[in-house]
Amino acid sequence: MHEVDKVIADRLASGVPLVGQISQYIIAAGGKRLRPALLLMVSGALGCLDVQRFNLAAVVEFIHTATLLHDDVVDASTLRRGRATANETFGNPASVLVGDFLYSRAFQMMVDAGQMRIMQILADATNIIAEGEVMQLMNMHDASLDEAGYLLVIRSKTAKLFEASARLAAVLAASDAATEEACATYGQALGTAFQIIDDVLDYDGDATEMGKNLGDDLREGKATLPLIAAMQRGSATEAETVRSAIEKGSAEQLESIVAIVRRTGALEVARDAAANEARRAMAALEQLPENGYRAGLLQLAAQLLERRT
Repeated sequence: MHEVDKVIADRLASGVPLVGQISQYIIAAGGKRLRPALLLMVSGALGCLDVQRFNLAAVVEFIHTATLLHDDVVDASTLRRGRATANETFGNPASVLVGDFLYSRAFQMMVDAGQMRIMQILADATNIIAEGEVMQLMNMHDASLDEAGYLLVIRSKTAKLFEASARLAAVLAASDAATEEACATYGQALGTAFQIIDDVLDYDGDATEMGKNLGDDLREGKATLPLIAAMQRGSATEAETVRSAIEKGSAEQLESIVAIVRRTGALEVARDAAANEARRAMAALEQLPENGYRAGLLQLAAQLLERRT
């Protein structure tokens, strides 16, 4: 990760001061760096020492950071990772344009790998992520969204970059098709579990620990799995309370909604769904060589279910 940080610092350089300032602002905010770490760990599991792994790990982090900048503008978010979002600090136009810079810089960097297959994976992933963002926008304030529709969005919007990160490592390692698909499956399942738990924490987390405002999903009118399960399992009155909050995009009744989500067992439903994805990820790892990196990937999938931030 130190090598990745060096690449990130080097490639954030721009002759336009505001570009570097905003890029550094959001990168320096920290975050879990799960996607680049995933690429490096899968590379290690496959015995790949290609120096391009550091460049591609930085690429996926740039793509992820660009999506955060654009997400926060679309969602009118004010807090991320415990401090003001870039759009709150620098304004929406600057955030959108610097997000565009990070996307285009990522595409410059992926050319360095010199493999059309790598460019195809990242181009496809970026396109699917954008489609996921649009799907989520279309689903705002739609209380009729079911679990299948919810999963389609998060597998496009969130899990796709996890999937691409793991697949890129397999391509760099010149793995066979079965191993590449196993790595991709691991990444997709891990990313899906990650997002489900993230949605659980919006109703079962601590704002200080998480570094964002609780109830943001509700304010944005997002029908996430905890709310979908609560409407399915609650009484007619409880379902109507949740439905109304989604349609209005209001967190005024957040305490009541949280109580309904907990009382109906909706959090357990969502956590079970995440656990199923984690098990799917672990099963995919059976295709990989048995070594310390594979053990780390197994541990990552298991610990994901215990995350609080």
